[in-house]
Amino acid sequence: MSKTYFGLEIPFLDVLGVEPEFAENGHSRIRLHLRPELLNSFHVAHGGVVMSILDFAMAAAARSSHEHILGVITIDMTTSFLRPSKGILIAEGKVLKAGSTVNYCEGSIFNEAGQLTAKSTGSFMLRRTKSQ
Repeated sequence: MSKTYFGLEIPFLDVLGVEPEFAENGHSRIRLHLRPELLNSFHVAHGGVVMSILDFAMAAAARSSHEHILGVITIDMTTSFLRPSKGILIAEGKVLKAGSTVNYCEGSIFNEAGQLTAKSTGSFMLRRTKSQ
């Protein structure tokens, strides 16, 4: 059975080994201990891993910004890789603009030394419960 990520079962995050820390009031933080199978040929985090945890951090922030949200769907995402990501990664998500159906968010990844390694922005469609 998959563990939950802020109340949701997301098996892909189990594969990555994501550790959720918090998601509340339009902010989130997650952690990932890089393992050899998550690295590229330069022995740093694969770009797909970096983008996946940025996507989840932003989505968690978007979901936490409203009540009665079942989940969110990524509409678009732009990522800049600023330096190689190694070791333990901390991804933070933040809602910049909360709309009634779409949230605009930013995500950041920091290494263990607190250096920014990647930055992202994205738009997320909100999926509300049926009672809303």
